Amino acid sequence: MAAAQAGSFTGKVALVTGGSRGIGAGLVRRLALDGASVAFTYSSSREVALKLADEIQSEGRRALPLKANSASAEELRAAVLEATQMLGPLDIFVSNAGILIRGTIDTYSLEDLDRMIAINIRAAFVGVQAAAHLAPRAITINNVQPGPTATEMRVHLMPKS
Repeated sequence: MAAAQAGSFTGKVALVTGGSRGIGAGLVRRLALDGASVAFTYSSSREVALKLADEIQSEGRRALPLKANSASAEELRAAVLEATQMLGPLDIFVSNAGILIRGTIDTYSLEDLDRMIAINIRAAFVGVQAAAHLAPRAITINNVQPGPTATEMRVHLMPKS
């Protein structure tokens, strides 16, 4: 993927789910650096999200942290609505939120499976559907699935030496 040129997203509005940490925070920083106004969701790390927003705003960019659990369709739809009300119609939607719950088949609960599917799969559908009400035509969709990445989620799962 070619790197975007600085300022190439000037005037654009983006929403990144799971944007307060890891890959999401990197995306939020890059979109802001490239000129976009960026809303991003977080589920529990309010202080981390506010710190990221402050960092971006201190550089003269716009950032809007929104508390929304991606497992909840209602919260995700509300985040899309709030982002558009505060920043304008979305030009970019990044479904980044994801979780990993490990376990063996004999100990893995159905509730854990349902939660992982809700956040990792269903939330992408819900978010894109909510965002698509701003751009019913001429939508470009890019799908990036990086696999295991050295983020906070992965680091906690790696065996200790």
